[in-house]
Amino acid sequence: MAGIKSAVAIVASLFITAAYGAPITDTDRKRVLDAVIAHLETEYIDPVVGKRAAKRLRDRSVRALLENAGDGTAVAEALRDKLRAETGDGHLNVEYSEKELPSDQAAADAEFNEQEMERYYGAHVNFGVRKAERLANNVGLLDLAVFPPSSMGGDTVAAAMQVIAHTDALIIDLRRNGGGMDTVALVASYLFDTQQPLSGTYNRPTGKTTQNFTLPYVPGAKFGGTKPVYVLTSKRTFSAAEALAYDLQALKRATIVGEPSGGGAHPFTYKRIHPHFVLWSVVEKSLNPITGGNWQGVGVQPEVVIDQAQALDKALELIAEQKQDRPAK
Repeated sequence: MAGIKSAVAIVASLFITAAYGAPITDTDRKRVLDAVIAHLETEYIDPVVGKRAAKRLRDRSVRALLENAGDGTAVAEALRDKLRAETGDGHLNVEYSEKELPSDQAAADAEFNEQEMERYYGAHVNFGVRKAERLANNVGLLDLAVFPPSSMGGDTVAAAMQVIAHTDALIIDLRRNGGGMDTVALVASYLFDTQQPLSGTYNRPTGKTTQNFTLPYVPGAKFGGTKPVYVLTSKRTFSAAEALAYDLQALKRATIVGEPSGGGAHPFTYKRIHPHFVLWSVVEKSLNPITGGNWQGVGVQPEVVIDQAQALDKALELIAEQKQDRPAK
């Protein structure tokens, strides 16, 4: 996602290197829970929600829940579910690493981040590009599973954009896209003729707001800023995928077709809280310069609401109607 310093999660994923995690002690459980509560109380992007959730996590029933979780994976799962239930934030998570992470905070965060980048965005998923093709009637279709970091998959995304550059209309399918990184800005940059503002972030600890824009240069030909664009969404569309849909909608550059998206507008970073546990630390929120808000909790609202399974056919129908209505040259 443009402006997001780390991956925007694919919501139900866990970092598990073996079928079962090693047993952990009550001291481990307490240390992990205390770290999560401290994050909610002092750093979480929404102070009101964070303090309320922290109070509920202090309840004895939560400690009992963790005591019944026999290994690290089960503890992480239990905390993840409780965090999301109390905050409604799909980016909050705790993950268990069977491999012990470095004691140095920066080294641990970097090591975990590198592992996650490869798992989510590597060549085995073609850097997120499921499909880039030209359909009948010169309609382009771009199906993206994730948005990889530019350093990993920028070339692949740029190549996909060349496949659809000269089509008459474009459909971007984000129905199964759970998020990602800065290639959101790369994709958006192919859809405009001039530089445009995109959602930035507000950071609670620093109080700093960062503004983002489409790129001043992209490799190859652009699709351009005048031909119709349709973006397909579903409840599974999340985080960085929502950022692209939301920003294009705010700029009146695309028509959104499908279901309201998942509602995750809070970027996260990985933070080691124990030799075997990592917290998805949420200290930022997305901020769109046009709307002054974001899609947290409510999702991107389509102009054309329809079951996600029918969204592609509906977009093709709308494109056909638009071509019929276009005056003859």
